[in-house]
Amino acid sequence: MPTLTDVLREQTDLTPADVEWLHLLVGDWQLLSDLSFADLVLWARSRDRGWVAVAHVRPTTGPMVFFDDYVGRRVGSGRRPLLDQAFDGVRIIRERDPEWRDDMPIREEAIPVVREGRPIAVLTRHTNLATMRTPSRLELTYLATADALARMVASGEFPTRGAAPTGQRRGAPRVGDGVIRLDPDGTVNYASPNAVSAIHRLGHVGDVVGSSLSRIISEVLHDESPVDEGLPLVTSGRAPWRTDVETRGASVSLRAIPLMEAGHRIGAIVLLRDVSELRRREQELLTKDATIREIHHRVKNNLQTVAALLRLQARRLPESEGKAALEEAVRRVAVIALVHETLSQGFDETVDFDEIAARGLSSVVEVATREVPVRTVRTGSFGRLRAEDATALAMVVSELVQNAVEHGLAAQGGQLTVDARRSTEGEEEVLSVTITDDGAGLPEDFDPGRSGLGTQIVTSLVQDMRGRITWERAKPRGTTVRFVARLRPRGDG
Repeated sequence: MPTLTDVLREQTDLTPADVEWLHLLVGDWQLLSDLSFADLVLWARSRDRGWVAVAHVRPTTGPMVFFDDYVGRRVGSGRRPLLDQAFDGVRIIRERDPEWRDDMPIREEAIPVVREGRPIAVLTRHTNLATMRTPSRLELTYLATADALARMVASGEFPTRGAAPTGQRRGAPRVGDGVIRLDPDGTVNYASPNAVSAIHRLGHVGDVVGSSLSRIISEVLHDESPVDEGLPLVTSGRAPWRTDVETRGASVSLRAIPLMEAGHRIGAIVLLRDVSELRRREQELLTKDATIREIHHRVKNNLQTVAALLRLQARRLPESEGKAALEEAVRRVAVIALVHETLSQGFDETVDFDEIAARGLSSVVEVATREVPVRTVRTGSFGRLRAEDATALAMVVSELVQNAVEHGLAAQGGQLTVDARRSTEGEEEVLSVTITDDGAGLPEDFDPGRSGLGTQIVTSLVQDMRGRITWERAKPRGTTVRFVARLRPRGDG
């Protein structure tokens, strides 16, 4: 399905500012659809002076009208008089008689979308009259508020530029969560049952209708509670913003939409949602993340302690295989500690392995090369990896780089290149890594199965990652090692 941006760019001559205004409208028009109990379709003038549907939304408060999406549908010039009249006359047009669709009487209205005094599109509102009955006070309030918003769209006063984005934070209130209608002084004229329940959960005892919403909220807040500076503006309906109120273990999110008429504020609606459980879960996740980071930090510290003890032990030994083995163990422990250090600084169980590769490569080369110059080059990208893959991969890369520097480049130095590429095979991500040096090359009798401990460690770890590894002589000289590993999905856990 084409996106709003695609359709506007390909079929209309709207300016970037006009397109941005329509994006603002579509970002907030679920509110109008829910209050109207109606489908909304946004139409823009095409280059051939016809009309093209660029967006479509259905209500969550009642039955939809159109099962099929309208986006991309075109209407020739003069084929939709309702759209032409609303656009040319810059006024709301309502059909006198309903249109019948699939045995349903549908009432259609056309609302001009105005920006800076000129129409740029038309919004049609489609209501299923077959579901209409004697409306309750809730429905009457919703419909009256929807009409006020429609008039604001037609006068260029809605959407409100600079207002808090609807999706700014999880838990944004919607019409079904609770609605309060305020008069110009901030007094509650109407409160839906869900809104009253949310206010009572904050600790208010007594009536909501007829009271000042600002006074209600100020009375339930404790003096020591931190208060958002925008709270008075939201609760009085003077600013199109959002805020949260937390008290007595309850948390309610509020969003205000001032209602304007000819440039004057005639009242406001405030949407409310009880987000206590959502905030509790968010806090649990934050606590869990902090605990995980602390665990990684402690593991890193413990590994560094182990490395220090091994280093002290190695200093007590004369030059021998035992001392060399301890020094190798120190390096391997340090590589694992580096992964946990990186994890302790993040907010999830994945790490940017390019950062680890850069630090690890620099450390290995710096320690292993004392007298000969070795230049390192990294190409491609490892990307983000899960902790389990990162630890194994860090060990593999470290061992291969160490072997290349110690055995291939030890005599006269040279260049070491590490290339990483990610691809997708089916639903799995695959990492391909090539490490090349231009050193002495592999010995004639080289056999990975009968080589040293480092090669055995590398082979085992690659197999654990369901991969494969090969060693071969590079041309004109040197060694090339290639391995492929299948990665764990980053969305797990």
